[in-house]
Amino acid sequence: MRNDTHILAENVSYTYDDAAAPALSHVNLTVRQGEFVAVLGHNGSGKSTLAKLLNALYVPTDGCVAVCGFDTRKEELVWEIRQRAGMIFQNPDNQIVATIVKEDVAFGLENLGVPTEEMIPRIEKALSVVRMSKYADSAPHMLSGGQKQRVAIAGILAMEPAVIIADEATAMLDPSGRKEVLDTIRMLNRQKGITVIWITHFMEEAADADRVVVVSDGEVQMDGTPREVFSQVDRMRQLHLDVPPMAALAEELRKAGMPIRDGILTIEEMVQEVEKTLCQSKSAT
Repeated sequence: MRNDTHILAENVSYTYDDAAAPALSHVNLTVRQGEFVAVLGHNGSGKSTLAKLLNALYVPTDGCVAVCGFDTRKEELVWEIRQRAGMIFQNPDNQIVATIVKEDVAFGLENLGVPTEEMIPRIEKALSVVRMSKYADSAPHMLSGGQKQRVAIAGILAMEPAVIIADEATAMLDPSGRKEVLDTIRMLNRQKGITVIWITHFMEEAADADRVVVVSDGEVQMDGTPREVFSQVDRMRQLHLDVPPMAALAEELRKAGMPIRDGILTIEEMVQEVEKTLCQSKSAT
């Protein structure tokens, strides 16, 4: 395995005890250091099972998962893995365990046996990064959903992970809260080089990732840049998934006979493309 490989899944399958069919089947995935990879899939596709396998919450039925070079099948390595790969769940209330914000951020560090004199600056730094320092002495239940999720992120950051795995981390938040959390994760990825696995059903969140991986029926069906994946509108719909609005509009315009290029994701790109097409049409006449 290359030194810059943070996540490696090789021929991974997973079957739940009471299931007739596997939730994941022969999945292969490689994620390099510093990548932001969005994972898409409809309900029951296997994407949340994949998230739990990447954090050693589950162990593959078949195949191998390695996190920063550590094999998740080896029970003695679980704490090593959890130090390097932090998990953000869908409901922030399920991750908050203390009655004071700074104590909640300290929880993971206490479990790792970090000395108090080292713990305090790490807590302060983590809260600062997610812009929650002024809430350090607040009660978590008084915070908004987006603020709670940022506290959960701070708890992970204090453990200084190499990888963050977010399983539908914005699903229960309003648009403002979703933006808060996603902006925080993007900043950590771009400024601090933290590798991100972002599992979501919001297409607009995936559109800004480095890569998009589409999971359906327990298998990886597509893997490419957002422009490569979202330009395949018919294929995405076959997999019961939508695409960003501008990608859908571009497809409709092409079907109507307008020569719109592939890979359009934003309103600005669409405006430029339509203006260029109209200018070319006028010049031709």
